[in-house]
Amino acid sequence: MKFTDGFWTLRPGVDALYAQEAYDIERRDDSIVVSAPTKVITRRGDTLNRPLLTVTLSSPLEGVVRVRVERHTGAPADPGFDLVGAVEGAGTATVDETGGVLRSGPLEARIAPGAPWDLSFAADGRPLTHSGPKSLGFVRLAPGAAVPAEPTGLTGVTGTGLAASPTYLHGQLSLGVGELVYGLGERFGPLVKNGQTVDIWNSDGGTSSDQSYKNVPFYLTNRGYGVLVNHRDHVSFEVGSEAVEQVQFSVAGESLEFMVVYGPTPERVLERYTALTGRPAAVPAWSYGLWLSTSFTTDYDEVTVTSFVDGMRERDIPLSVFHFDCFWMREFNWTDFEWDPRVFPDPEGTLSRLHQRGLRVSAWINPYIAQRSALFAEARDRGYLVRRADGSVWQWDMWQAGMGLVDFTHPEATRWYQEKLRGLLRQGVDAIKTDFGERVPTDVVWHDGSRPGDMHNWYAQLYNRAVFDVLEKERGAGEAVVFARAATAGGQRMPVHWGGDNSSTYESMAETLRAGLSLALSGFAHWSHDVGGFEGMPDPAVFKRWTVFGLLSSHTRLHASTTYRVPWLFDEAEGRDEADPQSAVSVMRRFTRLKIALMPYLFQAGLDATRTGLPVLRPMQLAFPGDPAVEHLDRQYLLGPDLLVAPVFSTDGAVDFYLPPGRWTHLLTGESVEGGGWQREVHAFDSLPLYVRPGAVIPFGPSEERPDVEYTDGLTLRVFPGPDGDSELHVTTPTGREARFLVARRGGTVRIASSDLAEFTARTPGGTTVSTSTGELEIAA
Repeated sequence: MKFTDGFWTLRPGVDALYAQEAYDIERRDDSIVVSAPTKVITRRGDTLNRPLLTVTLSSPLEGVVRVRVERHTGAPADPGFDLVGAVEGAGTATVDETGGVLRSGPLEARIAPGAPWDLSFAADGRPLTHSGPKSLGFVRLAPGAAVPAEPTGLTGVTGTGLAASPTYLHGQLSLGVGELVYGLGERFGPLVKNGQTVDIWNSDGGTSSDQSYKNVPFYLTNRGYGVLVNHRDHVSFEVGSEAVEQVQFSVAGESLEFMVVYGPTPERVLERYTALTGRPAAVPAWSYGLWLSTSFTTDYDEVTVTSFVDGMRERDIPLSVFHFDCFWMREFNWTDFEWDPRVFPDPEGTLSRLHQRGLRVSAWINPYIAQRSALFAEARDRGYLVRRADGSVWQWDMWQAGMGLVDFTHPEATRWYQEKLRGLLRQGVDAIKTDFGERVPTDVVWHDGSRPGDMHNWYAQLYNRAVFDVLEKERGAGEAVVFARAATAGGQRMPVHWGGDNSSTYESMAETLRAGLSLALSGFAHWSHDVGGFEGMPDPAVFKRWTVFGLLSSHTRLHASTTYRVPWLFDEAEGRDEADPQSAVSVMRRFTRLKIALMPYLFQAGLDATRTGLPVLRPMQLAFPGDPAVEHLDRQYLLGPDLLVAPVFSTDGAVDFYLPPGRWTHLLTGESVEGGGWQREVHAFDSLPLYVRPGAVIPFGPSEERPDVEYTDGLTLRVFPGPDGDSELHVTTPTGREARFLVARRGGTVRIASSDLAEFTARTPGGTTVSTSTGELEIAA
């Protein structure tokens, strides 16, 4: 929300009262409580008829400071997110004549006494950010106040499309010279958020707008800290777009809570943030393989499905998962969990036959129930559907006629929905695509009394949690996979998430990557997208370039709206022989098999995320902090810690990318390039810039057919050039077997030793291989 008209004045209809001074500062156990009047108090009469802001400093976790600002403490408060990692007594508070200081690990918040208002944050002797004059404000809006907000542009309407609240609280934190802001969930626009207005409000707006399916009120900067605004309801961010020296965040109501999360590196910020809001669960090895979908509105039955599966096998393209999208259920009946008997008369047999082909099965669901479904009356009569204030069931005709929405705040409704889902899993479905969950109404009453605004974004969390929990109970820990579209803060605990409805163009491919990078910088470790784009039929060149990008993401799915995504259709359209190395079939075969060979590396990156919160797809800003050349990069990334990927966004194969300092080696060709600058290369469809970090050791598995084999039975370690030094490499198999390798580089010789694995092979980029049966070897590199 923009409340000001330039630097000096407020917009018409806006009345803002700011914290003017720290009138008194009290220590209460491990917290500091500050009384902040909205006028400097010079005499007793100044205390009359004036709001007072109560500001409380505390720490929910080492290295994190919480700031809670309240005008009326008796007003309903946003419950905030599940801070599963919060602990008691993480901070220490001191108050003396110089002010108050709250210390939490290396981070300290300091409040200066008196006027002007001055709350500063520092760590390791270095200033981070501060809240100064006019930074904490209580705002009142007159009816029709001139507070237009993107995207509506309408007076008195917020970026959610809803009428503005009569009261708001806002906070501002300073931006230093050259300070850049990242994150705020999945966002398809510029990766650097400076200059943007961002509304945290889940929307089903596709990938070509400023709306987002996954809104997260958390950002981090290149100055070594992040900020979580702990509100489930709508949060409006002005990132240097109203007060250009500040990040402003505003929420409706009488209270505001935000947390400053220290690094000092971006990786450490994400480690602390995900320790607080939850680390991702481990996902099974099979989920990293190639997924093929029926697509959305295409015609299909078991014969069609089998022809696609057999077609992939005949072309030697390993397939791991087959996905049934919406119309596995009969039209007008979503979501009743019943297979359409006209096309799937024997669903158990169908699923069994797919399993016999070595495939896992995914099925589409959503949280709406259409009134023609038998489940609608059952849910309605039991009170399991969201209702309006007059007691009637909330319904609409979007997607399917007369749909009601399951109320996941109702424990019995959640158990009921899970039981229906359990029946589907026991038929043989292995993974669930939890579609929708963004279009959540605000003119309804929730079973647990939640305020409608609080539930809009939070609904996705309850929906995905209900599905994830039943998957975990039925399949076991480490085997649950949801393929979710909507999320908010904490949603990373229930992977995987995909990027929503994109278009079949290079531009949409690029905006999809920007969203994945932004989501990764918001704490999400696993991510996928619709290869080739969801809407439309891609040009064969677009499809092939996107195929390579998709297979160098953590998860890979072929999916579309009205057309199929099997590769031979694109070769037929192009008149190209499938045996041609530049054909869609050949490109998909090559990179599917490469991804499976890389499974020891990728699977370990996923497991490491459960400990550290670091994403599998890593933005350059996360991996190379302090290098000014990476700060705006949004067309390349690291896959895991050591593989640099620069997708090709052009038919002619020309691509510009940046290599940080050091000797980088192309994974496919073995050629080395000295980094520290920009590179321009031209690649055919079966290649792209795919470089190995200097000094890396990449584990390759024994199979190019299945992602879920025992990697240590025939493991090959590829050793790449790098400086002298020591490192460790870990490989964990899908069954939990672990192998640790100590790598020592000295003067062109690499010594690798393992006490866990006796037999393995090492290989140089030039192709020389050395095997051992003693758990130790030396190799020239």
